[in-house]
Amino acid sequence: MPPSSPRAETPAALGFRLPAEWEPHHATWLGWPHNASDWPGKLAVIPWVYGEIVRALVPGELTRILVNSAGHERQARRVLARAGVDLPRVEFCRFPTDRGWTRDFGPLFVRRTSPRPEVAIARFRFNAWAKYPDWKKDDRIPARVATRLKLRLFRARVGGRDVVLEGGSIDVNGRGTLLTTEECLLDPAVQVRNPGLGRGEIEAVLRDQLGVTNVLWLGHGIAGDDTHGHVDDLCRFVNHRAVVLCRETDPHDANYRALEENRERLQGMRLENGAKIEVVDLPMPAPLYFDGRRLPASYANFYIANRALLVPTFNDPKDRVALGVLAELIKDRPVVGIHAVDLVWGLGTLQQRDRHQPAIRPLRDRADLRPRPRSRPRRAFLSRHAGHAVSFPSAATDGVFPMRPDDGHGGRARETGVRPSRIHHLLPRAGHRRRTRDAARPGR
Repeated sequence: MPPSSPRAETPAALGFRLPAEWEPHHATWLGWPHNASDWPGKLAVIPWVYGEIVRALVPGELTRILVNSAGHERQARRVLARAGVDLPRVEFCRFPTDRGWTRDFGPLFVRRTSPRPEVAIARFRFNAWAKYPDWKKDDRIPARVATRLKLRLFRARVGGRDVVLEGGSIDVNGRGTLLTTEECLLDPAVQVRNPGLGRGEIEAVLRDQLGVTNVLWLGHGIAGDDTHGHVDDLCRFVNHRAVVLCRETDPHDANYRALEENRERLQGMRLENGAKIEVVDLPMPAPLYFDGRRLPASYANFYIANRALLVPTFNDPKDRVALGVLAELIKDRPVVGIHAVDLVWGLGTLQQRDRHQPAIRPLRDRADLRPRPRSRPRRAFLSRHAGHAVSFPSAATDGVFPMRPDDGHGGRARETGVRPSRIHHLLPRAGHRRRTRDAARPGR
């Protein structure tokens, strides 16, 4: 049965749609870390990881960072300056947050091209994954951003009630197809976001608010994910026709059965135009644990920026395989590996931190988004992040630098075997332990 038409005065009826992540960005939004319960005993190293992330983003787009106060902003500026970030490419917004999971609570930007180009915000509610008590500051962020940027705000409602939706629970191809999971959006008993709403009502609100016409339902997410089934940890679009799907080869692993079931579902699914979906395997890293608990380590939690593809790495032999797979699929920007063992202690990695704000016009027509020429040569930055030596390119190299056997601080850059000039593999020194035993467990 073809989908019904969107209701009048909804974003879809007015021509808005949620763009794919690879479409041009005006900016990326991040929440600067501050909640110690997200990384028990390890919060001090997390800002340095953010420094690496922002350093990779700014050559291609603005980075807008949410901070709690003037003091919080000063802390962020110090880290970014030492990381070699071009600070004029960073804007700070003093909007207090409960946590830093900007993908989930941040604004869902929708865009239209006619009758005049415009960006607006589809305003879904956030309730901390129906699990944690501290969420009210996060829930206010979309409205505050709309006011700050003077954007229209569309409230997502069904039957007179607001709808809860996290950005990490969906992924789109920009042409009308959306991926999600039944475990996250339809479970009637565990972490219920929208009690009483069924598949039909949820599909209707996704159609009306995000401009999609084809909703594809996968089953369960991966082990260790306390969101209860976010799709951004297991299956992602890489272009209009293809997805990467995590694959576990160990039949005894907790993820094996769920991922194989999702693969079977995808084989019978079709895109918005009736075409079959191209499914590409993405390996899973070996299990990572914190205080005896399985963590949701996954290469699928990558982030597609304007001039880089940021991919989490885990000091795992499969890191190079995952980077190679993604480099062959997304060839128009370099692949940047971000060491994410510390990040995943907070039960998430890269994409869950970032929210893209689409550009209204193509980048070639927007001189303000072009990286500024810089004459400073490439240098090495010794991160405070667990003593990792990280080599950063200069903007003059267009974000690409060759792999070197030694980075000047004792850290070894691994050979990937797949277009090494396109892959920035940021790995820790050998000897970084994969299992840790801290006293407290992390939480989002």
